[in-house]
Amino acid sequence: MDLQLRNAIFGMDIPVIAADATQETSTAARLIELEHQYGAHNYHPLDVVIERASGAWVYDVEGRRYLDFLAAYSAVNQGHCHPAIFKAMVEQAQKVTLTSRAFRNDQLPLLYKELSELTGYEMALPMNSGAEAVETALKAARKWGETVKGIAAGRTEILVAQNNFHGRTIAIVGFSSDEQYRRGFGPFPAGFREVPFGDAEAVRAAITPNTAAFLVEPIQGEAGVLIPPTGYLARVAAICRENNVLLICDEIQSGLGRTGKMFAFEHDGIRPDAVIIGKALSGGYYPVSAVLSSREVLGVFQPGDHGSTFGGNPLACAVARTALRVLVDEKLPERSAELGAYALERMLAIKSPLIKSVRGLGLWIALELNGPARPICEALKERGVLCKETHSTVVRLAPPLVISKEDLDWGIDQIEAVLTA
Repeated sequence: MDLQLRNAIFGMDIPVIAADATQETSTAARLIELEHQYGAHNYHPLDVVIERASGAWVYDVEGRRYLDFLAAYSAVNQGHCHPAIFKAMVEQAQKVTLTSRAFRNDQLPLLYKELSELTGYEMALPMNSGAEAVETALKAARKWGETVKGIAAGRTEILVAQNNFHGRTIAIVGFSSDEQYRRGFGPFPAGFREVPFGDAEAVRAAITPNTAAFLVEPIQGEAGVLIPPTGYLARVAAICRENNVLLICDEIQSGLGRTGKMFAFEHDGIRPDAVIIGKALSGGYYPVSAVLSSREVLGVFQPGDHGSTFGGNPLACAVARTALRVLVDEKLPERSAELGAYALERMLAIKSPLIKSVRGLGLWIALELNGPARPICEALKERGVLCKETHSTVVRLAPPLVISKEDLDWGIDQIEAVLTA
């Protein structure tokens, strides 16, 4: 677009940046400086400035290539910039992107139908971010508790697991056991009780007549890929069923193929009353999340009870439909199971005094170290592998599920080199 036309459209003079000035300001150092100057400092990212990506690889502004072993916290299970999802997004963006839920659109009913056929759940309620979906599930559980179970108004309780991570809203951080997430943000909503993760009998002991639901991650990702004892979810599901308590599984990180099955709860052969999904639901193209449940649970919502201007918009739905199709057509959960078992075996074989323990399921692996994990992540960045520490001593590894075995091997070679140097 020429300068005269741009000025006519926007009604102002827009300065033209000279080519040499563009080159100067596009270096990593300058961009990092701008981010520090103008952005809130609520993250501590590695100092790599990514400008493009494809599959399992990302490229920085200076042309260096890195193997992505984080996959945007499992949001790009399908790989960066998957062409089929890109095509669906572009095609839909040329038609209509947003109608709000004041009107209907031609993509939302198809997403509902395909989610139900894929998962077996009767109903879905779409939102945008994972935290919004968690809040939606909490509201559904509370209203179900009052209107279906018969709990007195304002007395409903929801059980949560110790070391949980479900997002960053006031309600969610209010029941977090991480003091940093809570510090300075109180007072918090009441009605949540914490139980130890992995202890089914603790759930039984905590249930009262006012308990409506137990919200739990099948595997705790932010806590360091903590995997509960085998059969834990099956025992919890039975306890909840006996006491008319909803079991709600947060599968935002663990779901959609990450652990070697479509959902992590499948490893215990159960079916929760509600499932929360997000991240890979859009393959990294657009924020899309949803709560899946029965007609009894999601049917408690009446018009006006809950909503979102962007939730269920046609662009989001078209993207999500294709992202789900890619997971199934490319057999990415099966690929995660196969490559994950191989990667875990290789990680367990690394001999290093820095390693305290190794655990994982599918292509989701944690290296718990005897010291700080940040320097290890920084050293890996220098060798062309990107991953991120969690809870200071854990390196969390979660490459896109499309990664080739050769690239996976190369990445593990770099990890071994750093840990044994």
